[in-house]
Amino acid sequence: MPRPTKTSFTIKRLALISIALVAVGFFTWYLFIRPTSHDSINLQPLPEGFASHGIDVSHHQGEIDWEDFLEKMDTTISFVYYKVTEGTHFVDSQWERNHSILSNSELKHGAYHFFTPDVSGEMQADHFLNEYTPRKSELPPVLDAEVNASTDERLIEGMKAWLKTVEGQSGIRPVIYTSYSMYRDKMKGKFDGYQFWIASYNPNASRVEDLEVIHWQYSDRGEVPGIRGLVDLNFSKEDFGPRVELAE
Repeated sequence: MPRPTKTSFTIKRLALISIALVAVGFFTWYLFIRPTSHDSINLQPLPEGFASHGIDVSHHQGEIDWEDFLEKMDTTISFVYYKVTEGTHFVDSQWERNHSILSNSELKHGAYHFFTPDVSGEMQADHFLNEYTPRKSELPPVLDAEVNASTDERLIEGMKAWLKTVEGQSGIRPVIYTSYSMYRDKMKGKFDGYQFWIASYNPNASRVEDLEVIHWQYSDRGEVPGIRGLVDLNFSKEDFGPRVELAE
């Protein structure tokens, strides 16, 4: 019987090594990386001056098991915001499902638009309103403005155009979401009469004591039942009250 050649032996060894590496990679992903649905929660206690817990979601959370979420969260989570649109063309793939299910519960909920700088604010508002109709029974719409424009002036001008258009057509004054640094350096004092939702992962609550600030996103590492992977966690100064089970 002819002896195996050195080349065939090398190919077999490389094949075995490749299979082993793939197996190790799969088990590493399965055990440590893959998104999972959580049965535990990691909410922080409400700081002084805040009254409610909330989350915000988008297609990044995938298809949320709202039944599991509502069942296990009891009265802990009082409000939810979901992404609807971005720029002038993007529509979030999960927003209609999220809106439909939450509309059949008494959990407070509302929609947000991710603002694209240096693009017409009015056109972005029209895109948002073509998809979503703000209702007074829901939370005020939110303008998510966390990306710099070519100039601060263009950013503020575009945001004001969006806000004016949405408020003019809906009769509801939107809330502005942004980072702490953008609020402090670019927006504070420039939106008279508007409330802010500030993202700040610094535990120092003095950053969000301004009267203009209504919500505080304090973490992007939340774990809650019904959601695979991580989710943003928020405090609100508004007391939304206890939630109620899904309607039949």
